[in-house]
Amino acid sequence: MLEQILCVDDDPITLMLCKKVISKSSFSHEVITAQNGEEALHHFNTLKYTNDKNKKKPELIFLDLNMPIMGGWEFLDHFTSSDYKEFNSVPVIVLSSTIDPEDLAKAKKYPIIIDFLSKPITIPMLEYLKKKIDL
Repeated sequence: MLEQILCVDDDPITLMLCKKVISKSSFSHEVITAQNGEEALHHFNTLKYTNDKNKKKPELIFLDLNMPIMGGWEFLDHFTSSDYKEFNSVPVIVLSSTIDPEDLAKAKKYPIIIDFLSKPITIPMLEYLKKKIDL
C-alpha cells in the first residue's frame, strides 16, 4: 500500500470518487487533491521549502489533462523541469475522459508517465496498477 497519492482534477466529483475508490481498495493510506496543475505545483513548492520532516511527498500522481488555470501538460512541463528535480521520480498516471491518440503519443515523451487510463478510476484499475507498480 502506498503512503500518499496526489489526485489532480478540476472536477470535485471525480476527486471524491478517486478518494473513495482508493480508500476502498486499500491502494493508499492518504489521498491529497489539487484542482489544477498550479495547485499541484504549489503543493510541491510547499514540500520543497518547508522544514517539516513529517511532510511526505506523494508516491504517485493521478493527473487529468484538461483543467482550467493550468492543465496537465503544462503541469508536466513544469514538474519535469530542474526546478522540481527532487520530485521527478514520482510516477504519474494520466486519467483522462477521452483517450486521444495525440495525447497518447505526447505522453510517451514524458518518462515519468507510467500509464494513460480512462476515467473514472475503478477498483479493477487499481488492482491492475498494484501489479504494475509492484505493490
